[in-house]
Amino acid sequence: MEKRIITISREFGSGGRFIGEEVAKKLGIAYYDKNIINEIAEKSGLSPEYVQKNAELSPKKGLFAYAFAGRDITGKSLEDIVYEAQRKVILELADKESCVIIGRNADYILKDRADVLNVFIHGDMPEKIQRIMGLYNVEEKEAVKMMADTDKRRMTNYNFYTDQKWGKASNYTLCLNSSQLGYDRCEAIIMECAK
Repeated sequence: MEKRIITISREFGSGGRFIGEEVAKKLGIAYYDKNIINEIAEKSGLSPEYVQKNAELSPKKGLFAYAFAGRDITGKSLEDIVYEAQRKVILELADKESCVIIGRNADYILKDRADVLNVFIHGDMPEKIQRIMGLYNVEEKEAVKMMADTDKRRMTNYNFYTDQKWGKASNYTLCLNSSQLGYDRCEAIIMECAK
């Protein structure tokens, strides 16, 4: 396998997390998602609960919340400290072993490496809504709200900490529509491209 690190960025409800987990299982490589939260917490000195809430998503208030967040004497906000710890953990994991890393700006953090396949998974609105309704046992209106809120917060975080736009095709090696292709074909395409 020439490219040994696969990063998966995804729209909420597109199944990107599930696809990434299946790819890791089928390739027999490590899978990192929420299981890196404790390492990030340890490196940042913050609680795992705080890291889980803030490592990938922006504050609900958006970009201005970053700009005007409380800063320590070095000028860093808590979000900056979490991001820096997350960055260190992702770089260490990429050096350590072949793996799939979900979200957390891993595509940007690892962009200078030749052994990385950066994937963005998106989907069609009706399928994403149905998936969210089923997974979270919510009505359609709540599913739409959850999707809009989560994607907005992911985008704000990504756009703030990278010099790129979240979801823009040119930032990724591969962009896949899970609604059109289905999960199995997405997995097969990713594994073929990772050879």
